[in-house]
Amino acid sequence: MDGFRGDAGPSSRIPGGDPVLAARFAVPATPETFVRRQRLVDRLGDGLPTSLLLVSGPAGAGKTLFVADWVATARLPGPAVWLTVEHEDNAPGVFWAYLLEALRYHGVALPAGIGSPARANEVDHSLLARLAAHLSVRDEPVILVLDEFEQVSSAEVASGLHFLLGHAGAGLRLALLSRTEPLLPIHRYRASGSVTEIRAADLAFRPEEASVLLRRHGLALSAGNVRALTERTGGWAAGLRLSALAAQGAADPAAYLAEFEAGQSTVADFLLAEVLDTQPVETQDLLLRTSVLDRIHPDLADALTGRPDGARTLAALSRANAFVEPVGHSWYRCHPLFSEILRIHLGARSPGLERELHRKAARWLAGAGQLTEALPHAAAAGDWEFAASQVVDQLAIGRLFTGRDAERLDRLFATMAPEAQGPAAELVRAACDLTRHDVDKGAEHLRRAEALLAEHQGEDDPAALFTLAQLRVLAARLAGSADQARAAAEQAERLEESVPKALVAGHPELSTLRLNDLGSALLWEGSLGAASAALAAAARTPAGATTAGPRHEALACLALIDLLDGRPGRSEARLRRATAEAELAGLPPVSRTGVGQLVLAMLAVDRDDLPTARAALDRAAGSAAARHDPAVAAVLAIVRARILLADGRARAALDTLDRVDDGRPPAAGPLPAWVTEGAAVVGSAAHLADGDPAAALAVLDRDGAGGPDCAVAAARVHLAAGDGPSARRALDAIPDRDCHGPAVTARVLLARAQVAAALGDEAGARRLLTRALTVARSEQVVRPFREAGPWLRQLLRARPAPVDDHDWLPPDLLPGPPAAGGDDAVPDPPVEPLSDREIEVLESAARLLSTEEIAAELFLSVNTVKTHLKSINRKLAVSGRRRAVRRARELRLI
Repeated sequence: MDGFRGDAGPSSRIPGGDPVLAARFAVPATPETFVRRQRLVDRLGDGLPTSLLLVSGPAGAGKTLFVADWVATARLPGPAVWLTVEHEDNAPGVFWAYLLEALRYHGVALPAGIGSPARANEVDHSLLARLAAHLSVRDEPVILVLDEFEQVSSAEVASGLHFLLGHAGAGLRLALLSRTEPLLPIHRYRASGSVTEIRAADLAFRPEEASVLLRRHGLALSAGNVRALTERTGGWAAGLRLSALAAQGAADPAAYLAEFEAGQSTVADFLLAEVLDTQPVETQDLLLRTSVLDRIHPDLADALTGRPDGARTLAALSRANAFVEPVGHSWYRCHPLFSEILRIHLGARSPGLERELHRKAARWLAGAGQLTEALPHAAAAGDWEFAASQVVDQLAIGRLFTGRDAERLDRLFATMAPEAQGPAAELVRAACDLTRHDVDKGAEHLRRAEALLAEHQGEDDPAALFTLAQLRVLAARLAGSADQARAAAEQAERLEESVPKALVAGHPELSTLRLNDLGSALLWEGSLGAASAALAAAARTPAGATTAGPRHEALACLALIDLLDGRPGRSEARLRRATAEAELAGLPPVSRTGVGQLVLAMLAVDRDDLPTARAALDRAAGSAAARHDPAVAAVLAIVRARILLADGRARAALDTLDRVDDGRPPAAGPLPAWVTEGAAVVGSAAHLADGDPAAALAVLDRDGAGGPDCAVAAARVHLAAGDGPSARRALDAIPDRDCHGPAVTARVLLARAQVAAALGDEAGARRLLTRALTVARSEQVVRPFREAGPWLRQLLRARPAPVDDHDWLPPDLLPGPPAAGGDDAVPDPPVEPLSDREIEVLESAARLLSTEEIAAELFLSVNTVKTHLKSINRKLAVSGRRRAVRRARELRLI
């Protein structure tokens, strides 16, 4: 094991020149009253084979002391490295500099070639690669403990940790202690079995553990009293300790705690008498006035008391353990129970003062750049005009739509008093309405804001004018007006020049939202090229917590455009990027766009995987986008009709297509050409399947946009009517230099092959079929061959050569005798059982991941994944990944 150095490394400086604070590397000491709970110790010990140990719970749950005791007393397989995270670590260079210093401090020798970050705001990826490579060859793992990880809100820092953990292999075990869910994709670690989680429910004390804790505080209570107290506090470690400390001063602790269960008056009396009343008058005043705060800064305390003694008083209270504790960077926190009692006492002692204190706190916090903390205080003071003006002046309107505070801010401003006046209040009301997709109300508030800005010479209020234009882009998108969205976006870009650049730079979500909304409006209009440009620009904006949502949606919409253009491979790659964006940012499923699931359903239909298509379509139908995005609603109907048609339910498919324009906004123009053409193609096929070629041709004449897919559909109708020459003329109308993707090209070539076969040109049909298969192979587009009809099987039975090299096609499309047993035949079992790891590889393959992506997700090498895939094919007696997935589903292995 590495020797303990006990210093902060050779540089003792972090990027920017600040000295290294070695106190952040110290493992906290446990007090005499600490209770070691063996069940939790065993959980951590048993979890060491997993790469990630997550200890998550609220403040006061005992996370830090529990893990500190484990580090100090357990027999660990390698050196333990402790680092207490602070807010400044969101700068990647600072975080990684501290992590390297922590390793050195705790005696982990690092080669000089690993280097160190040169700048605070960035870190060279090669440094992380060198560190991972060094750790991966260690004989014993480093157990790295990151305490207070809730301080990390940087996606770049989280992504770097994810990379390090995935590539350090057995040389690293990472323990995260956090009040909140970390930005790492925890669900992926769960899926691979590489995380051990200890949550708030695990950290809660059980009655027998609470009894030990109370005895350590000198309290011997009956089992019934202990059980009642444990239930009253929910097993919360700090609550139990607070109760024990309070009961220590009582003549009859058991009676005191029993009375405490019935009501809080005795606890309040104790805290007020034994804590508040023992303090000097100035300290009492500070405690009462700061009770309105969640966190207390000395300067903020001075603003509320009107005295300059905040720093000294708070430090003294902390040293005296008077229910005030430091939380880092000069901030303090009062115990929630004590704070609640102080607020009640404040209201009784000084009626009306609390409102004024909230008003002062709001202004101080806003001036200190703590807007998200300032707004609730402004609301509590009833100062809604100030709250709204801060949102607008600080360009924070986008935070109502995206980011971690969006839901909370929306709830906050939903209670805004109707008396609040001014342009800012109207703009915030408009934003709240638009988040609920209420276009009419939102537009009305925007009109009022515009009128008020005109009255107040709005040219002097660039932030408000910019916010107005920004919101109009979204309103236009929801109204289905691409023209209005273009005009508003152009106006917003012009007005952005008049706003301080530092403010704009601090809110990257504004450009991401604007570009995404513009792209979505253009998509609905049918301007696919312009939509793609806007959405691609949105996807290129900086990654972060506030941009993750719109970036995710933009990438999913780009995947849809790629698919409409006949490029399923590129669409699939975009979809993986969209999913990765959401996973890395920790976006819950409810916050993700339904477009991604819709694209997954379309891809699955093209690849003849109808079970996956149905499941994805159901998820898309349950999304908010299905209710509020007309493009999603329209494509949902078309894809559902395709699946119904594949199931042989032509009439049901036609009924579904009747609902294509149900989601169209009332004020929007006609359906875009890509929607009407897609519906016409499916509708024509459904009429043809229903035995009505005249109706099949009529729907193409009425709704077809003249694209290649419509020409293919028309050719099939003519062929069904026995009119080969008309079928050829329909296909000849397709331009020679058609710029669509390979999936469209494959469909056109297959239709030309069918026409050639119908006209007696068997050699030409075979040549065209060979070209169609070659084009389709790279994209794995199966459905057109499934839908081609009996002519294809007849052609292949006569001359099977064209499909000799195309084992990616389903077996029933290949020439040969039909399988015995029919559809009800029981599939043969595997040659030998699949291992757990092979099942994991198969499940990843079923999600359409590439070999490289499977390797990254399961922390395997690419060659190992290839070996597993070969073994899977051998055991399932198949050739090819798609056949293996299908076979595994038949056998219910996945």
